[in-house]
Amino acid sequence: QLQLLESGGGSVQAGGSLRLSCVPSLPSSSVTISVSDRCMGWFRQVPGKGREGVATTDAYGTTSYADSVKDRFTISKDNAKNTLYLQMNSLKPEDTSKYYCARAVIGRCANSPTEADFSYWGQGTQVTVSS
Repeated sequence: QLQLLESGGGSVQAGGSLRLSCVPSLPSSSVTISVSDRCMGWFRQVPGKGREGVATTDAYGTTSYADSVKDRFTISKDNAKNTLYLQMNSLKPEDTSKYYCARAVIGRCANSPTEADFSYWGQGTQVTVSS
């Protein structure tokens, strides 16, 4: 079963930055799972609320962002390291959430990607922003 391993969460003051990383793997296999040939994204969720899409990127270089994070967050891929990133700058207390990496089974992301478009999920990494 494909796994997505997230890292990079933590606690930071408002205005600070964090970079999340996500590496896909297939345990017990030498197969490398690419981050470049599928729609991949970052979502976030706070207790008691649904999962919110933050940013997506696909095999064709198309990216999308939630309005709340535009001009502050950047999604990117390092194909050599097989890693998906989410660079988060100018963090706000309302960005506090658990962040999840997700991978679809298709290469092109939907126009308005939702949770239902993704088949594989990481365990999440907590981001806490204090005022």
